[in-house]
Amino acid sequence: MARYSALVKRLGHQRWFAWMGRQLVPVDTVITKWSKGRLMILGKPDLPSLLITTTGQRSGQPRTNPLLYAPDGDGYVVVGSNWGQEKHPAWSGNLLAHPEATVEIRGARSTVTATMATGAEYERLWGLVTKVWPAYDSYAERAGRKIRIFRLVPKK
Repeated sequence: MARYSALVKRLGHQRWFAWMGRQLVPVDTVITKWSKGRLMILGKPDLPSLLITTTGQRSGQPRTNPLLYAPDGDGYVVVGSNWGQEKHPAWSGNLLAHPEATVEIRGARSTVTATMATGAEYERLWGLVTKVWPAYDSYAERAGRKIRIFRLVPKK
Protein backbone atom coordinates (compact mmCIF):
# COMPACT_ATOMS: atom_id res chain seq x y z
CA MET A 1 0.00 0.00 0.00
CA ALA A 2 2.83 2.42 0.82
CA ARG A 3 4.43 1.89 -2.61
CA TYR A 4 1.09 2.45 -4.34
CA SER A 5 0.51 5.68 -2.41
CA ALA A 6 4.03 6.91 -3.16
CA LEU A 7 3.44 6.26 -6.87
CA VAL A 8 0.06 8.06 -6.82
CA LYS A 9 1.58 11.04 -5.00
CA ARG A 10 4.37 11.23 -7.60
CA LEU A 11 1.93 10.96 -10.52
CA GLY A 12 -0.32 13.58 -8.92
CA HIS A 13 1.94 16.34 -10.25
CA GLN A 14 1.23 15.40 -13.88
CA ARG A 15 -1.40 17.30 -15.91
CA TRP A 16 -2.85 14.08 -17.34
CA PHE A 17 -3.36 12.74 -13.82
CA ALA A 18 -5.30 15.86 -12.81
CA TRP A 19 -7.40 15.57 -15.97
CA MET A 20 -8.18 11.93 -15.21
CA GLY A 21 -9.02 12.80 -11.60
CA ARG A 22 -11.54 15.44 -12.74
CA GLN A 23 -13.24 12.84 -14.92
CA LEU A 24 -13.50 10.38 -12.03
CA VAL A 25 -15.00 12.79 -9.46
CA PRO A 26 -18.68 12.17 -10.41
CA VAL A 27 -18.20 8.40 -10.33
CA ASP A 28 -16.24 8.60 -7.08
CA THR A 29 -19.02 10.66 -5.47
CA VAL A 30 -21.66 8.04 -6.32
CA ILE A 31 -19.51 5.10 -5.18
CA THR A 32 -18.54 6.83 -1.95
CA LYS A 33 -22.15 7.76 -1.11
CA TRP A 34 -23.39 4.26 -1.98
CA SER A 35 -20.74 2.53 0.15
CA LYS A 36 -21.03 5.03 3.04
CA GLY A 37 -17.37 5.93 2.60
CA ARG A 38 -15.99 2.38 2.61
CA LEU A 39 -15.09 2.48 -1.11
CA MET A 40 -13.47 5.35 -2.96
CA ILE A 41 -11.67 5.65 -6.27
CA LEU A 42 -9.69 8.78 -5.47
CA GLY A 43 -9.10 8.34 -1.74
CA LYS A 44 -6.85 5.68 -0.24
CA PRO A 45 -6.15 4.78 3.42
CA ASP A 46 -3.17 7.10 3.73
CA LEU A 47 -4.86 9.76 1.57
CA PRO A 48 -7.65 10.81 3.93
CA SER A 49 -10.85 11.60 2.04
CA LEU A 50 -14.24 12.95 2.95
CA LEU A 51 -17.50 13.82 1.29
CA ILE A 52 -18.53 17.43 1.80
CA THR A 53 -22.07 18.58 1.20
CA THR A 54 -22.42 22.32 0.75
CA THR A 55 -25.40 24.51 -0.06
CA GLY A 56 -25.32 25.84 -3.62
CA GLN A 57 -24.71 29.59 -3.52
CA ARG A 58 -27.24 30.26 -6.31
CA SER A 59 -29.50 27.20 -6.30
CA GLY A 60 -29.74 26.63 -2.55
CA GLN A 61 -29.55 22.90 -3.34
CA PRO A 62 -27.19 20.45 -1.60
CA ARG A 63 -23.99 19.73 -3.55
CA THR A 64 -21.68 16.84 -2.61
CA ASN A 65 -18.02 16.49 -3.54
CA PRO A 66 -15.23 14.07 -2.53
CA LEU A 67 -12.16 15.85 -1.18
CA LEU A 68 -8.82 15.00 0.33
CA TYR A 69 -8.32 16.51 3.75
CA ALA A 70 -5.66 16.99 6.38
CA PRO A 71 -6.61 16.59 10.03
CA ASP A 72 -5.96 19.65 12.19
CA GLY A 73 -6.79 19.28 15.86
CA ASP A 74 -10.55 18.81 16.11
CA GLY A 75 -11.08 19.95 12.52
CA TYR A 76 -10.31 19.18 8.90
CA VAL A 77 -8.46 21.19 6.27
CA VAL A 78 -9.66 21.10 2.65
CA VAL A 79 -8.16 22.75 -0.42
CA GLY A 80 -9.96 24.42 -3.33
CA SER A 81 -7.32 23.41 -5.86
CA ASN A 82 -9.78 22.37 -8.59
CA TRP A 83 -6.99 20.10 -9.87
CA GLY A 84 -4.89 23.18 -10.80
CA GLN A 85 -7.45 24.87 -13.02
CA GLU A 86 -7.81 28.66 -13.35
CA LYS A 87 -11.19 28.86 -11.61
CA HIS A 88 -12.03 28.11 -8.01
CA PRO A 89 -14.16 24.99 -7.54
CA ALA A 90 -17.88 25.65 -7.07
CA TRP A 91 -17.92 24.00 -3.65
CA SER A 92 -15.48 26.64 -2.33
CA GLY A 93 -17.77 29.47 -3.46
CA ASN A 94 -20.63 27.62 -1.80
CA LEU A 95 -18.71 27.60 1.49
CA LEU A 96 -18.04 31.33 1.24
CA ALA A 97 -21.77 31.97 0.77
CA HIS A 98 -22.96 29.31 3.26
CA PRO A 99 -20.19 28.30 5.71
CA GLU A 100 -22.21 25.52 7.34
CA ALA A 101 -21.74 22.15 5.64
CA THR A 102 -21.86 18.43 6.30
CA VAL A 103 -18.89 16.09 6.06
CA GLU A 104 -18.95 12.33 5.91
CA ILE A 105 -15.87 10.30 6.74
CA ARG A 106 -16.19 6.53 6.45
CA GLY A 107 -19.93 6.73 6.98
CA ALA A 108 -19.80 9.07 10.00
CA ARG A 109 -21.56 12.38 9.33
CA SER A 110 -21.06 15.67 11.14
CA THR A 111 -22.02 19.28 10.65
CA VAL A 112 -19.11 21.68 10.28
CA THR A 113 -18.51 25.40 9.99
CA ALA A 114 -15.99 26.49 7.38
CA THR A 115 -13.54 29.36 7.69
CA MET A 116 -11.29 30.39 4.81
CA ALA A 117 -7.67 30.61 5.93
CA THR A 118 -5.59 33.75 5.48
CA GLY A 119 -2.15 35.02 6.46
CA ALA A 120 -0.04 32.92 8.82
CA GLU A 121 -2.83 30.39 9.26
CA TYR A 122 -2.90 29.86 5.48
CA GLU A 123 0.82 29.13 5.44
CA ARG A 124 0.55 26.72 8.36
CA LEU A 125 -2.37 24.86 6.79
CA TRP A 126 -0.67 24.76 3.37
CA GLY A 127 2.17 22.89 5.05
CA LEU A 128 -0.30 20.35 6.46
CA VAL A 129 -2.14 19.71 3.20
CA THR A 130 0.98 19.40 1.06
CA LYS A 131 2.18 16.64 3.37
CA VAL A 132 -1.01 14.75 2.54
CA TRP A 133 -0.96 15.60 -1.20
CA PRO A 134 2.32 17.13 -2.44
CA ALA A 135 0.79 17.78 -5.88
CA TYR A 136 -1.04 20.80 -4.43
CA ASP A 137 2.21 22.71 -5.04
CA SER A 138 2.02 21.84 -8.76
CA TYR A 139 -1.69 22.71 -8.84
CA ALA A 140 -0.94 26.14 -7.33
CA GLU A 141 1.65 26.85 -10.02
CA ARG A 142 -0.69 25.81 -12.84
CA ALA A 143 -3.77 27.58 -11.47
CA GLY A 144 -2.25 31.06 -11.49
CA ARG A 145 -4.46 32.05 -8.56
CA LYS A 146 -4.37 31.92 -4.78
CA ILE A 147 -5.86 28.55 -3.94
CA ARG A 148 -8.50 28.68 -1.22
CA ILE A 149 -7.95 26.69 1.96
CA PHE A 150 -10.75 26.07 4.44
CA ARG A 151 -10.65 24.83 8.01
CA LEU A 152 -13.77 22.83 8.85
CA VAL A 153 -14.68 22.72 12.53
CA PRO A 154 -17.37 20.31 13.78
CA LYS A 155 -20.32 21.99 15.47
CA LYS A 156 -20.83 20.95 19.07
